[in-house]
Amino acid sequence: MEIDMCFQCFNTGQSAQEKGPTHVPKCYEVPSSERPSLSSPEAQIPVVDLAGLRMGPTHRLAVIESIGQACKRFGCYHVVNHGIDQSILDKALGAADEFFHLPADEKLKFMSKDVHKPVRYGTSLKDGVDKIQFWRVFLKHYANPLNDWVQSWPENPPAYRGDMGAYSSKVQKLAVELAGATTESLGLGSKYLSEKMEEGMQVITTNCYPPCPQPRLTLGLPPHSDYSCLTILLQSSPGLEVMDMQDGGSWKLVPYISGALLVHIGDHFEVLSNGLYKSVVHRAVLNSQNTRISIASFHSKGLLEKMEPALELVDANHPKAYKGSSFKDFLDFLSANDVGQGKICFLDTLKIK
Repeated sequence: MEIDMCFQCFNTGQSAQEKGPTHVPKCYEVPSSERPSLSSPEAQIPVVDLAGLRMGPTHRLAVIESIGQACKRFGCYHVVNHGIDQSILDKALGAADEFFHLPADEKLKFMSKDVHKPVRYGTSLKDGVDKIQFWRVFLKHYANPLNDWVQSWPENPPAYRGDMGAYSSKVQKLAVELAGATTESLGLGSKYLSEKMEEGMQVITTNCYPPCPQPRLTLGLPPHSDYSCLTILLQSSPGLEVMDMQDGGSWKLVPYISGALLVHIGDHFEVLSNGLYKSVVHRAVLNSQNTRISIASFHSKGLLEKMEPALELVDANHPKAYKGSSFKDFLDFLSANDVGQGKICFLDTLKIK
């Protein structure tokens, strides 16, 4: 019965978790040592008020310093006064939720195991390949420049392209601004990556984490860091945990702040900083009552453009610690490895021993 249920989720477009089972099928169970406690303390994630970036040199410097400290301490921070209206955030979450409520045949139009596809629906990291499945469904699509990609997005629900497109455009502009603030905090200047980020990759991933009957047995997503320079996350409710490396690698719950966005430092900013900033390791946990929707916007340089440690941050005392890599290198790695097992991660392959 469990084998049939897992098999069906690769062929019908309706995963085990969408069917509302009374137990967690065996193929979704993570090893006991990796199971969540569901009682993690809240992480004291900094909240950065971006209004200060536009209020003159003194205020801007204070914001830049706050971002730098957050990148060193947690690898993530919340932003408020980010310039995206609440109505745009709400409509984007609503559009994602409506998509996941569509009939299975509508979602099946985008089903693929090919991680290189620019529009892809799935029910785990790599459907039918991963040894352990994860309790989520997702729709992933490229988004920058928007006019090049929006026509390949779902036509249903009817408002999806308009509502998700409005959010994608706004969050892309925010990412360029935050990338400039981050490179400025590293002493590289605010324009260090501006052009590359403006013309670079933006990948929108909408995630749906349905209620789970046994949330202690499985995960929505396994521990991982993001391949991007920056990830900007919008979520409907709490359910994201970060690993606090300064507290023995303990897991802590990211608090939900209405209207705020969560910014992650990704692998490519760790590489650029030559290890000064760390990409945040995080995972998605579940609950038995409510569906959680999140929209992750990943931002990086172009598909084939490699990110290297900044020469300004490499010297005799801080030798080059990472090899260069591109977004395509990450996709090739994801295609060739079972990353859900947690035994190997992309960033580890870049570190110079």
